[in-house]
Amino acid sequence: MPLLDPTTWQPRPLSGPRYTVTEPATGDELGTVVLAGAEDVTPATEAAHAAQAEWARVPHFVRAGVLRKAGDLFAAHAEELREWLVRESGSIPGKADFELHVAAQECYEAAALVSRPAGQVLSSEAPRLSYTRRVPVGVVGVISPFNAPLILSIRSVAPALALGNAVVLKPDPRTAVCGGFSLAAVFAEAGLPEGLLHVLPGGPDAGAALVADPRVPVISFTGSTAAGRAVGEAAGRHLKRAHLELGGNSALIVLEDADLDAVISTAAWGSFFHQGQICMTTGRHLVHASLYEEYVERLAAKADSLAVGDPHRHQVHLGPLIDDGQLTKVHGLVEASRGAGAKLVAGGTHERLFYRPTVLAGVDDHTPAYAEEVFGPVAPVRAFTHPDEAAALAAASSYGLSLGIVTRDTARGLDLAERIPTGIVHINDQTVNDEAVAPFGGVAASGTGARFGGEANLEAFTEVRWTTVRGDVAPYPF
Repeated sequence: MPLLDPTTWQPRPLSGPRYTVTEPATGDELGTVVLAGAEDVTPATEAAHAAQAEWARVPHFVRAGVLRKAGDLFAAHAEELREWLVRESGSIPGKADFELHVAAQECYEAAALVSRPAGQVLSSEAPRLSYTRRVPVGVVGVISPFNAPLILSIRSVAPALALGNAVVLKPDPRTAVCGGFSLAAVFAEAGLPEGLLHVLPGGPDAGAALVADPRVPVISFTGSTAAGRAVGEAAGRHLKRAHLELGGNSALIVLEDADLDAVISTAAWGSFFHQGQICMTTGRHLVHASLYEEYVERLAAKADSLAVGDPHRHQVHLGPLIDDGQLTKVHGLVEASRGAGAKLVAGGTHERLFYRPTVLAGVDDHTPAYAEEVFGPVAPVRAFTHPDEAAALAAASSYGLSLGIVTRDTARGLDLAERIPTGIVHINDQTVNDEAVAPFGGVAASGTGARFGGEANLEAFTEVRWTTVRGDVAPYPF
């Protein structure tokens, strides 16, 4: 029996318009959903608030069991969920399998959170027991994007639920099924009590209402830096926490001792994986001048060798961009870069939403595709002559999400990384990596630091409560 049934995946009627779930590779209709408007947020948060208190009192091993079962179900329903990820989000099957693997691991790691030590016994000047205890925040609002819809929803939903919270999830309408309804179906089958997870696919008005709702003290947002600034500003006005994981323009530094036979595959993956629609995508290739010409030539040859097409029906390396708006943005940045003097070495063309992997050489600070986050399969390459120059170039960005450094001398690579503001560093690897056990987040315009993964989830989705206990009523001078 299928996990996802279009007749039942929206148990509560919503007030917004009907929305056609579309396969970007073909334009075919996959189903329809009803979008949430701002007025749909209050009923969801009220129901979540009403259900949360009892869930928080459920023994920890019961909550852990629900999370473990959810992890198992992502594997049990992998074939069905893989097809949705491929068809709705344009993922190649390997990328869909990676999302399913991470989703299961996020559930298993969340299950382990519930039995962590809940607090500390403190010293006290008074004759009393003094201790801290972590308690759930209540209702967590999660706003997730289209590009890795399952991972970027589950990494907040799973730990928030495990730690005793309820969740209202607003996925991107373009991936409402694989980024929203699939999670609800998995958790329902795993035994999560009703009222604890609400899925409201919708636009900015629904997101703004979720941020403003007084029953939601914590917002977990993943998306563009522009939208994240608006979320952070609104959250600040309402005195609530906002965990922001935003955009990036990550650099891959290739030092002069790098092995080009090994690095080209790594570099291509960093820029072209999932059509470059990843926040950690390698957006700037900084290559030592002694390797630059050969690097550009070989990266362009690799780009030209990659197959682009329908990932559901053909074996390809790259699928489609998510929609026409994204296509217009990507191609516009490539054309503007050519107009600014960059050399198009590979790609730069498209058929419908299928954009060829693109390599640009001769870029500088004023090249749009180098200076801005493209969110498409575009690899701008720039030469440097000294590691100090590479560090300065890598640091000269408003973003600070991920960094890759390729060198045979790992100690040298680590030393170079110390000079570059970033939330994530990979020595001898490209910039796109994710594991459920690792903290994840960026600095500066890339977000508010590591807010996902491991111990960071405890900080994100609980409050610390101080409690004291005395045997007798405390005496005072008056």
